[in-house]
Amino acid sequence: MSDTRMKPYPYTITVSSEKGGVGKTTLASNLAVFLKALRENLPVTIVSFDNHFTIDRMFAPDGRKPDGSVLEMLEGEPLGALVRGGRYGVGYIPSSTALNTLHGRFKDPQALTRLLAESGLSGVVIIDTRPDLNPLTQNAIYAADRVLVPVKDMASLENCKHIIALAERRGLPRDSLALIPSLVDERIKYEGDTGDQKTLLRNFAAERGYRCLDICISKSPKVESLATNPDGKIYPIMTHARGTEVYGQFREIAMDVLKGLDALPEPRASFLYLPGAAGRGFRSMQDLPARHEGLAEHCPICGALLAEHPEGRGFYYETSDWSRRGFLHSSCFVDVLSAALYGLTRDSQGYGIARLVVAEKARRQVTLIRPRGAGGSGRVDIRLFDAEGEQQFQKELSLDGPGEGEAEGTYDRLVLLLNEALPRDDTGAWLAVHPVDPAHPESVLGEEQYPAVHHVQSVISGAAGLS
Repeated sequence: MSDTRMKPYPYTITVSSEKGGVGKTTLASNLAVFLKALRENLPVTIVSFDNHFTIDRMFAPDGRKPDGSVLEMLEGEPLGALVRGGRYGVGYIPSSTALNTLHGRFKDPQALTRLLAESGLSGVVIIDTRPDLNPLTQNAIYAADRVLVPVKDMASLENCKHIIALAERRGLPRDSLALIPSLVDERIKYEGDTGDQKTLLRNFAAERGYRCLDICISKSPKVESLATNPDGKIYPIMTHARGTEVYGQFREIAMDVLKGLDALPEPRASFLYLPGAAGRGFRSMQDLPARHEGLAEHCPICGALLAEHPEGRGFYYETSDWSRRGFLHSSCFVDVLSAALYGLTRDSQGYGIARLVVAEKARRQVTLIRPRGAGGSGRVDIRLFDAEGEQQFQKELSLDGPGEGEAEGTYDRLVLLLNEALPRDDTGAWLAVHPVDPAHPESVLGEEQYPAVHHVQSVISGAAGLS
């Protein structure tokens, strides 16, 4: 039996679906109870990002008013201080309805992984998400060692494609995500080979290349009644639905999860994270999977979703702490450099030729961009380096009043790049932009090319006095 669960990094299970009413919260909450019952010494903590208080109704002790919530957790308060001892031995963090205000903080897909890695929590953490792919849900999927997606009909099965596509873009192992047929009505039968509802869902999942667990969760009037009673509580299947088919199904699911936990060398939070200032957190510079997983989904200048507009990705950016990375469209970045370094706009004489010259220079150099003031205002230091890390050009400019019209808009895009790409809580961070092959931009992350990127960035850091 692995001792992974007792290390100070949690094994994270995310329960997600873009469709409501599929039994998502029932799965998350009852899985927590079954895991704790099957392995008494295993710490189990559950958190909900949804805007209801189902978790609280099941786990909160009577008469105890919470003095912290998942809102404070996401704002950076230590998780250990927020976890409450709940019923059935399950720890929980009280819910909140104010999480929409935090979406801007979680544009970085690694933000939640960082919170979990630094939490000191061990054992299992289960995250119940909202029925959409908002930034918190995306972070929860990125952080997960296991993603469970309940599906009850064709509509929920079709919606799975967005979750699966996101998991693939983040580089999650294919076997870490699985569909679970849920709320299956055993009375429904079909003619032919399909037979019943769960077989139909599994067949459709297989046709789409989705992994589906052999276990299903049946529809049960007894289980549905556990959320409706004069006490206003929600009772678990473990204690109040013994003898039902669903009881045995949840036990199987929990045993499957424990099997995966025991077989895992290290939780994802541990794999992606290195404690201490030297590591600056994530192993992005060392591990190919982590480099792919941390890629931003959008071009931070134009905001276009790169999966939908992959063409024209001519530059790769990375922050000085290796916590954020992504691709820029060539046209976006060249426009920013043209205006910021040379004051060029489309109204400038000879703009077309001049812009070609700027583009050619940018393709042979690495650009360092460092804000000198807080909050996207003040000044910004821009330097150009050759492939060996030798400085070729430097300019410092003000962002407080760059001009009017198109020039002002381009400066706005420079501020947008800084705000979107740099960590907001690190005033010393800077950005390096590297040219890549537009035909194969992802090759910059490979084992052959990436060491050169990391090397030149380290040389630049020392040459610019920023290390």
